[in-house]
Amino acid sequence: MCGIIGYIGTKNAIPILINGLKRLEYRGYDSAGIAFLQVNGFSVSRCAGKIRELERSIRGEKLRAKIGIGHTRWATHGRPSEENAHPHRSGGIVVVHNGIIENFYELKDDLKTKGHVFSSETDTEVICHLICDYEKKGLSFRDATRAALGHLEGAYAIGVINESEPDRILAVKNDSPLVIGLGKKEFFIASDIPAFLKYTRDVIFPENGEMAEITTEGVSISNFRKNRKVTRKATRITWSPTMAEKGGYKHFMLKEIYEQPRAIADTIRGRFSLEKAGVNLDEFGLKESLLKRVSKIFLVACGTSWHSALIGKYMIEDMARIPCEVDIASEFRYRQPLIPRGSLVIVITQSGETADTLAAQREARKLGARVLSICNVVGSTSSREAHGVFYTHSGPEIGVASTKAFTTQLTALYLFSIAMAKAKGKLKDKEITELFSELLQLPEKVETALKIDGAVKKIAKKYCKVRDFLYLGRGINYPIALEGALKLKEISYIHAEGYPAGEMKHGPIALIDNDMPVLTLAPNDNVYEKILSNMEEVKSRGGKLIAVAVEGNRKAASHSSETLLMPETNYYLTPIIFSIPLHLLAYHMAVLKKCNVDQPRNLAKSVTVE
Repeated sequence: MCGIIGYIGTKNAIPILINGLKRLEYRGYDSAGIAFLQVNGFSVSRCAGKIRELERSIRGEKLRAKIGIGHTRWATHGRPSEENAHPHRSGGIVVVHNGIIENFYELKDDLKTKGHVFSSETDTEVICHLICDYEKKGLSFRDATRAALGHLEGAYAIGVINESEPDRILAVKNDSPLVIGLGKKEFFIASDIPAFLKYTRDVIFPENGEMAEITTEGVSISNFRKNRKVTRKATRITWSPTMAEKGGYKHFMLKEIYEQPRAIADTIRGRFSLEKAGVNLDEFGLKESLLKRVSKIFLVACGTSWHSALIGKYMIEDMARIPCEVDIASEFRYRQPLIPRGSLVIVITQSGETADTLAAQREARKLGARVLSICNVVGSTSSREAHGVFYTHSGPEIGVASTKAFTTQLTALYLFSIAMAKAKGKLKDKEITELFSELLQLPEKVETALKIDGAVKKIAKKYCKVRDFLYLGRGINYPIALEGALKLKEISYIHAEGYPAGEMKHGPIALIDNDMPVLTLAPNDNVYEKILSNMEEVKSRGGKLIAVAVEGNRKAASHSSETLLMPETNYYLTPIIFSIPLHLLAYHMAVLKKCNVDQPRNLAKSVTVE
């Protein structure tokens, strides 16, 4: 969603702010702005549209500043426009904000009765007016901000600067992502690490309900509700700045698709032992004694991570023989879930900051469940609030449409399933060693799968003008049909549906005609003959069939117009291999349609509001 950047130090803040905003573009936005201190006070520049428009508006001016804040906005309250763009200002107070203030209508009405005049439709503007109101009552900048926070209901991360105290930034976290970067006599605040990774790898992650007071001398953190100082240790980020750059690729999404062999290798490195035929449970923060007591597992996630969860259910139930339920996180807490004693809840999240997933995670803890987070971002809220965490180590994922985060989540679930099966005595050491051996070959097989790119591009050229697309899969690959359809919808804006192939005759078969391309997943598994039958049903009705199958599979090729052949792997890892051509197809379709691949309309990378 919205992105925040802030800087205080000895360098010129303005190019740092602009660069930081560019690094946050992947989160999705429709307007942008910066505020920085000049001799005669703060200067605020804002615009609807892209950061390049903001940059163009200040280009040519010889501007310098030692302190400033910036923002990319994804509209929630009020249309995308210059007046609704951040930063917002009241008197000498300037604010940027990520999240939603749920009670802003009441606060706004109250402030209006006191004479405050508003210039935007946003919920954010009430924050600067509240702080300004308390300053007029004689409170210091810090105390006025703390008093204002006491009125706010909702999820928010806030950056505040003040003309009367131009040597400090106040930063607040409450259920929205915020990270502080530590340099030498310079400090940063941001919604995400890539915003300032070029300048420092040392960071602090504030907890919910905390406010940081930042000057060139250092960072002081306190609980703004209890007005009590707290200590937070710094974390060293292992990503290199170049990992967040395109590295010669046209789009981040394509780069991230091609990074999957490396990302999967990083996910499995050091996580298991062939010699001991076991998973290193320290990596999950769980003990074998706990796994032995687990009687039921809940998998909870949103979007692409939900597809990971659906596949994880097949893995866990088949290997460990433990019942699993899969929930979309936004539905989990509202259905009043029954979580029996001995349950483990696994939340799956790339960013670790997804609002619905965090709410489900907290609900699960409140109901007495142990929680494991499968997450990519070190120090994220989900990882800090879980009982155990497995970091996928896939590196920064900038493209809104998730690719390498998805396949590394599946890799993590594969390892977890083996660990659970061993704890329950459902797999023998020889079977576990075979599963590990196949996993060690996976990065190389993904590398081989990526060589299909040229053939996928030809198929994309053939079908890029269609209006509808149907994806069919069975068993563990049915969620991959959902994933392929989601990717196509997200970035090419072509209507697509993923469906269990066996259900096609119960409705979707009515859609099939000469204009309907149907992509079918046909691995060599226990339902292979069934999927061939489903393909025949499509073919007999004139549907245009594209098959994704295993190398050497002549039957699937004879049933389809186009066939994409993938390296063979075991049943559990096939979804990873089969996702590669589907991600590439969505990418090339979007490029051919001249869509904004990395920043599709109306979407954001990290959904930090409910």
